Amino acid sequence: MKLHLTGPESPKLKGTIRITGSKSESNRLLLLQAHYGNIRIENLSNSDDTRVMQQALASVESHLDIHHAGTAMRFLTAFFSGKAGRQVILTGSERMKQRPIEILVDALRQLGAKIDYLETPGCPPLKIQGTRLEGSKVTLPADVSSQYISALLLMAPTLPEGLELTLVGQITSLPYIKMTLALLKRLGIQSGMEGNRIRVHAKREIPEQTVVVESDWSSASYYYSIAALAAPGTRIVIQSYWQDSLQGDSVLQEIYRELGVRSDFEDDKLVLTREEIRPVSHLTLDLMGAPDLAQTLAACCYGLGISCELTGLHTLRIKETDRLGALESELTKLGAEVVVSEDSLRLHKSGLLKAGKSIATYNDHRMAMAFAPLALRTDLFIEDAGVVSKSYPGFWKDLASLGFLFEEA
Repeated sequence: MKLHLTGPESPKLKGTIRITGSKSESNRLLLLQAHYGNIRIENLSNSDDTRVMQQALASVESHLDIHHAGTAMRFLTAFFSGKAGRQVILTGSERMKQRPIEILVDALRQLGAKIDYLETPGCPPLKIQGTRLEGSKVTLPADVSSQYISALLLMAPTLPEGLELTLVGQITSLPYIKMTLALLKRLGIQSGMEGNRIRVHAKREIPEQTVVVESDWSSASYYYSIAALAAPGTRIVIQSYWQDSLQGDSVLQEIYRELGVRSDFEDDKLVLTREEIRPVSHLTLDLMGAPDLAQTLAACCYGLGISCELTGLHTLRIKETDRLGALESELTKLGAEVVVSEDSLRLHKSGLLKAGKSIATYNDHRMAMAFAPLALRTDLFIEDAGVVSKSYPGFWKDLASLGFLFEEA
């Protein structure tokens, strides 16, 4: 589905949006629920990724296709490795078969896992022969995707002696590791982190309990961009959010303050207000702790006519697409002057956005949603607009509630 997207008639927007639970929190809790069985989860994400995780955990089949869901591939690889007597083949989309998983597989093998590659060495599909894992110590590079690390931490309390995980080098996406440890703590599982060493203690049983998932801050980022690009006086309310969030992307509050957006909390509601101030003329950010914000911020800065330099982005090359390459291509198409390296993006201050351009989404939900707010400044087309279902199925409906107009092209 290709959409022709234009902005609301009024530049001053008002509206209330309800976003479902964080995909990151939901998938972690689903895995812990599968381990322990007595966790009730409320406000679960309605994303494709979470649906795929639920289906895989409930399945008794030996062949599991997780499509584009990278989190599910990593978490389930660790999960099924420790299921003695269960043999599964984990596969996914053609892009998934290109995404590396060797670092996680090698770490699991240190614990005694039996995993074989069925096609390209180092990439899915995987044949996993579940076995009783006896190891208790693992060492791996610190500058890898935090999903590898979280996959190990989530299965750690099920190991006979728990797990001591040593990370070598500078840690990437530390907030996601802290989120995993905080969820373990919430469930009564003892863990701790000192420097680059993480210790998770064994826990055979946990008390029965209900956990409420906070709404997704990554999804909130698109409304921050809409507020920044809209007229002063714009007021967008999104639910349900907490001031003491576990999610690293909650750094949005500080980042978008520089772009003229104020954040206020009213109970569990997050209120975004476009203030009567000019945004900064240049934004310099290290996004190592929140790399998923890069696409949204780069597109927003271009729409505001300001330059930016975003660093700490080395994990974007192995996401649903090569996100840095995709950003360079699509921003250039709109008239931007942009330079990317292996781990950074520099956007130069540019003139007017070109109108009527078609944005390719590369099977990547964030490409569609990051560029959509630019409809406030020019009309554009979004290719394969249905890709948003991976993390936010109701995105286009919610944009329509704010006055955005779109039709199938």
